Amino acid sequence: MLSLIKIEWLKIKKYPAFWWMLGIVALTYPGVNLLFYNLYQQLTTQKDFTSTIAKQLFGNPFAFPETWHSVAFFSSCFVIVPAILVIMMITNEYQYKTHRQNVIDGWSRNQFITSKILDVAIITIVASIMYAATAASFGLTVKENNTAPWSEEIKYIPLFVLQTFAQLTIAFLLGFLIKKAFIALGIFVFYFAVVENIIVLTFRVNNIPGGRFFPFEISDNLIPRPKFFGRFDVEGYKLALSQINEHIVYTIVLTVGIWALCYYIYKKKDL
Repeated sequence: MLSLIKIEWLKIKKYPAFWWMLGIVALTYPGVNLLFYNLYQQLTTQKDFTSTIAKQLFGNPFAFPETWHSVAFFSSCFVIVPAILVIMMITNEYQYKTHRQNVIDGWSRNQFITSKILDVAIITIVASIMYAATAASFGLTVKENNTAPWSEEIKYIPLFVLQTFAQLTIAFLLGFLIKKAFIALGIFVFYFAVVENIIVLTFRVNNIPGGRFFPFEISDNLIPRPKFFGRFDVEGYKLALSQINEHIVYTIVLTVGIWALCYYIYKKKDL
């Protein structure tokens, strides 16, 4: 396992685009959440009746313990940024023929896919560290008279890790099958941002069951909308919370299934 990591490191350490994208990943989560925090501040700090009502209604989603949930939700909307990095890494293997060279040099085909799992896991860890650091920073600097312990919502850290790994796995599958970075990224963005959202919304509006079982929606349900959104739909919020454990199982099954498919395809395909 360690040797696979070392070889992957040798591949990417002199690849400038990798470091540029990693830097963008590291900046995206703090930047996005700071934007939402500033919007919240503008909404609630004015000395008028509307601001007072908004403050009472929303509380402060960036204070402990809600920061773990709110920052996870806002950050999860931008999984496309680390997904770009994942797609680049797998499609470069085809572009530079390193996937073939690895096998010629003595790797088994299973080892190659295992090395890609490690790549996705490392990118997931980096993104998750940035999320957790951002959430903790808000919690430590935003002071509210909350009686709940700071760790009450800390469960969203492992949920964020699982959600990110699952969705980056889908990005990997597209790059693995399509082999062209631009096309794979275009399909990922279009499906993630447009197609699935339209389908799921159509299901909800028409009360058609099954909308929560689409590929991204399965893991999206690990992190429901934050509590301040739930004030507008209390029953829906409670239902979403009650389904988290169920969606943990669905997410794991789907993710394991995708990687098993990758192992099978790569074992059978002609290099």
